[in-house]
Amino acid sequence: MVNVTRAVDKYLADFARFTREDAAREPSWVRDLRTSSMARFADLGWPTTRLEEWKYTNIGPLTQVPFTLAAWATDGQAVATLGPITLTGVASGQLVFVNGRYAPSLSWLPPLHGGVRVESLAAAVRTCPHLLEPHLARYARFREQAFVALNTAFLTDGAFVFLPQGTVLTQPLHLLFLAVPSEEPIVTYPRTLLVADPDSRVTLVESYVGLGGGVYFTNAVTEVLAREHAVIDHIRVQLESAAAFHIGTVQTQQERASTVMSHSVVLGGALVRTEVNAALAGEGSECRLNGLYVAAGRQHVDNATRIDHLQPHCTSRELYKGVLAGQARGVFSGKIVVHETAAKTDARQTNKNLLLSNDARIDSRPQLEIFYHDVQCAHGSTIGKLDEDALFYLRTRGIDSEAARWLLTYAFVREVLEPINIAALRGQLEQQLATRVHLGDGRGGV
Repeated sequence: MVNVTRAVDKYLADFARFTREDAAREPSWVRDLRTSSMARFADLGWPTTRLEEWKYTNIGPLTQVPFTLAAWATDGQAVATLGPITLTGVASGQLVFVNGRYAPSLSWLPPLHGGVRVESLAAAVRTCPHLLEPHLARYARFREQAFVALNTAFLTDGAFVFLPQGTVLTQPLHLLFLAVPSEEPIVTYPRTLLVADPDSRVTLVESYVGLGGGVYFTNAVTEVLAREHAVIDHIRVQLESAAAFHIGTVQTQQERASTVMSHSVVLGGALVRTEVNAALAGEGSECRLNGLYVAAGRQHVDNATRIDHLQPHCTSRELYKGVLAGQARGVFSGKIVVHETAAKTDARQTNKNLLLSNDARIDSRPQLEIFYHDVQCAHGSTIGKLDEDALFYLRTRGIDSEAARWLLTYAFVREVLEPINIAALRGQLEQQLATRVHLGDGRGGV
């Protein structure tokens, strides 16, 4: 407990130095937001396994590392390795961030018209605070979640995407967050805000990628607002390095008859927790949460989801699948809450897990909380191994053991990958997945 308290004190001291340096360069509403967030983090402290939501994930190793705020990294450090992880020729634009800071020389955007804004968060604070202030930190719950509070207190840069009413982007936007470790452990706090006005449509890809080895910590928060009849396809890919810590939070807020499709793919990192939360706050809204997590070696991968049905006639579908090898440990904790105002709710939640070794472990907890009687809800979980009969059949057809294992594993995850409607990205993910299944060592990065 003493070590955890000292870890909190270090962040308080870092925050004091951070605000002294930046206080003169930011508006008062940002300073107030930082101050209240840091005060809340001090009250909450680090989550421990005594909390039900963190029962299976011990973040002690993270709190014991003396992380320092990442300094500016030169764009040239990343140029040579961008090729395999970009969506050039597919995306309508790409913003690249190196150690949490916008890298304009690595980014590209076509001319934007009709009030569309795609820019760094730091720039948006200066250029369009009237669009930013009503939404930033209004949806992700920093008063309840310690890591969200910490991100909000230290937020420096990230991405801001604003789509005016009726805007339809036919090609995806790509946000690429690169971590370039230094000699000492660093921490970054990327922040993304997407506001989609009524009848707009967009596909947004977020990639978190580690370059090289080294210990570092990424604490990322994404907020998404889908207004009336908006359609958002959000794809989040995590490919951190093997020694990295990654805590990511996604919060979506939906208005009437909106649709959000969320895809979470977790492949890298040593200690990882990804939270995806959806609030169906408008009648007739719909959300789909698809997730894939693959871990090997001694990776620990925690996936926590929550869907709040707040209004009538809303639909949610959730499918998360995990593949675990070596001595990896996975956690899935999914909760659907049907509030007393949510008549005619239709909700389904499924978690399926494939264990490729006898030492791999998964803790799966699908949950329903229903406070209204006129609903249709179901949830379920499965855990199993590769079918020995199927492996034997493939071997008798001349397919070697390694290839047979890969074919069956791919057949298991295909249901989650197919809804990703970007062929180039899906191919990259399949290649990364194949590498991890064959090597079974949990290596992250590229």
